[in-house]
Amino acid sequence: MLDYANLLGLSAGTLTTAAFVPQALKIWQSKSAADVSYSMFFIFSAGVFLWLLYGIAIDAAPVIITNVITLALAILIIVLKIRYR
Repeated sequence: MLDYANLLGLSAGTLTTAAFVPQALKIWQSKSAADVSYSMFFIFSAGVFLWLLYGIAIDAAPVIITNVITLALAILIIVLKIRYR
């Protein structure tokens, strides 16, 4: 069973992760990523990767789960940016 802190962490992580879905869908549908910044997404992805390592180090499931998904979405956006310049 989840305790309050883990439920709070999963809720926060879900919202921040879900924030990238509309951007990925917009790029996919419009076939354009001209306004997406490579620098921002590379820096962001590095930060998310470090959060993932931190979550693994402290064995925090909410941090691990949400950062794996967020990193996948950020990488997807970078791939779409490369594909749909």
